[in-house]
Amino acid sequence: MTAAAAGALLAVQASVPAQASSSSRFTLDSDPILFVHGYNGDAGNWNTMADRFRADGWPSSHLRQWTYDSRQSNTVTAQQLSTEVDRLLAATGATGVDIVSHSMGGLSSRYYLKNLDGTSKADAWVSLGGPNHGTDTANSCFDASCTEMRTGSSFLTALNSGDETPGSPRYATWWSPCDTVINPDSSVSLSGAVNTRTACLSHMGLLTDATVYAQTRDMINR
Repeated sequence: MTAAAAGALLAVQASVPAQASSSSRFTLDSDPILFVHGYNGDAGNWNTMADRFRADGWPSSHLRQWTYDSRQSNTVTAQQLSTEVDRLLAATGATGVDIVSHSMGGLSSRYYLKNLDGTSKADAWVSLGGPNHGTDTANSCFDASCTEMRTGSSFLTALNSGDETPGSPRYATWWSPCDTVINPDSSVSLSGAVNTRTACLSHMGLLTDATVYAQTRDMINR
């Protein structure tokens, strides 16, 4: 190619407007999303993130903000989560779901994937500040779910045995160096997942940060 031709080609390429990544917008291939809050949380924790998904084209029918009793064992929550997944799939006609979890919500949803055939229904799983290997803040609360979040608990030992990211779903975690709820910070990351360090965000700030949202959206919407 001559220098003149190469220059002309570059000029044409520069004149073509940049296209938004397909992962940033809802398409007919996009999965419905089930949001799973953490300890002492509720569905409202997800309002900011769900609104951002709606702004990017997701219909409300594909965004399920779910509230459960966070004091009960994560194994009980996982069974209820299984029912919620089936309801969401039936309501949308989809064949797969994306699960986005915050904090302790990562534990029940991981239990669902590993032990309740969830890997056959989930395409992607996200953990924002999840105590996947325990946290010392759980030492000061005594609900069934709290004892399961303690480092070295029998629940976590079983959950993390073998493959930490089983099956075909895509796994991703986000952790903040300024999260004072999950100690140590390294608890969040999982072998086999894409593990991302965020900016200096609080534990709850992971739910509302625009960068974390965009990265989560693009990860699940591949």
